[in-house]
Amino acid sequence: MPRTPAGPSHIHAPGAGLIHAPGAGLIHAPGAGARPDFSADGPQVHSYVLDNGMDVVVVPDTRVPVATHMVWYRNGSADDPIGVSGIAHFLEHLMFKGTEQHPAGAFSKVVSELGGQENAFTSYDYTAYYQRVAKEHLGTMMGFEADRMANLRLSDEVVAPERDVVLEERRMRVETDPAAQLSEAMAASLFVHHPYGIPIIGWMHEIEALDRTHALDYYGRFYTPENAILVVAGDVVPDEVLRLAEGSYGRVAPRGARPVRVRPREPEPRAMRRVAVADPRVEQPTLQRLYLAPSALTGTGRESVALEVLAELLGGGPTSYLYRRLVLDEGVAVNAGGWYMASAIDETRFSLYVVPAHGTSLERAEEALDAAIAAIPDAALSEAAITRAKTRLVAETVYASDSQTSLARIFGAALAIGETVEDVKRWPADVEAVTREDLVDAARRVLAPHRSVTGQLRKAS
Repeated sequence: MPRTPAGPSHIHAPGAGLIHAPGAGLIHAPGAGARPDFSADGPQVHSYVLDNGMDVVVVPDTRVPVATHMVWYRNGSADDPIGVSGIAHFLEHLMFKGTEQHPAGAFSKVVSELGGQENAFTSYDYTAYYQRVAKEHLGTMMGFEADRMANLRLSDEVVAPERDVVLEERRMRVETDPAAQLSEAMAASLFVHHPYGIPIIGWMHEIEALDRTHALDYYGRFYTPENAILVVAGDVVPDEVLRLAEGSYGRVAPRGARPVRVRPREPEPRAMRRVAVADPRVEQPTLQRLYLAPSALTGTGRESVALEVLAELLGGGPTSYLYRRLVLDEGVAVNAGGWYMASAIDETRFSLYVVPAHGTSLERAEEALDAAIAAIPDAALSEAAITRAKTRLVAETVYASDSQTSLARIFGAALAIGETVEDVKRWPADVEAVTREDLVDAARRVLAPHRSVTGQLRKAS
């Protein structure tokens, strides 16, 4: 069970220069955040379905008179048609180009004038748009968002310049960044058949060919009410949110059945793989390791939540097993850790990394990592260590409950990949139920050489 919508995404925060332009920046934050606290004092969740098929989730939080309004679409870069990589992210940009009723820039201008915040992001399995405003302006946000769900207007005059923006974003974020190039190469090696191996922003040569027809075809397929999820967290009354949603989103005509996601299944890996990037711009060599792993949806039993606990135990900060062993005890690294991207529809990734200490080669760092992995059952999985890892994971739920945006993101991401509100609520209990045997089985199955891609980031001479 994923504790957050973690992993790679492209973030969009309009109106603040190139870095925060639509779709700006590859943001990779695996494992950040936590599930909310669903004890007696935790948030209560209300869910509805509009007549046109749109899901509505309301999470009341009356501490401040603010509401976070998010619309999630069940499509992401892994749903891009073959040969049209980057279209989900490109359309996220184009969704800010206006409708007949609200010209380009009008929505963002209103949010700014109301003192609110807005953002949007594209990930592998979903695309989301959100605003955070004073609660009395919630209906205004719904009206704007419902309008662009159904009435986006695009012309070649706006599409071509925005494509150039995306191309420049890729140049800045990938073409000039050796670490990003390594990440792309590792993903493409890990996923030899599945679209998770294709970058969210798309391949450069395919972005160059994106046009208005590609965007409108994709918009017509996925941007429908039955494919969307409205999540509202904040100082709101659930029945009033439902009334506002029915008066705005409820007026958008359904288009039939929800679009079916057709994706190839990643074959079972047979051989370990290696990739390397050497570049004179590299200041700090790094060793990375990716493993093909079951996700929250593909894992059986407690497999996925066991991997969450294992990632926290092995790589969750300076008290973790890898940090203590490789940095503090052996001194071969200045940093070491790991993460697991549970929130995914299909098979996903479990990652470990080592930043070698000065004078330590990448080969020596890899030997130390392999020895640490081999010793996991005896050296890492004491009852005390397992208890600490569980405690850290569950304790983070308190911090998530303090953030409206985190609450909205957690529920939106879960529903967008096919989980339920009940799945989210049950997550803390699932963590507590993980046993040492679950962790041993997960480590043995997933952390196997034939399931891995090892990447080296080197400084070229």
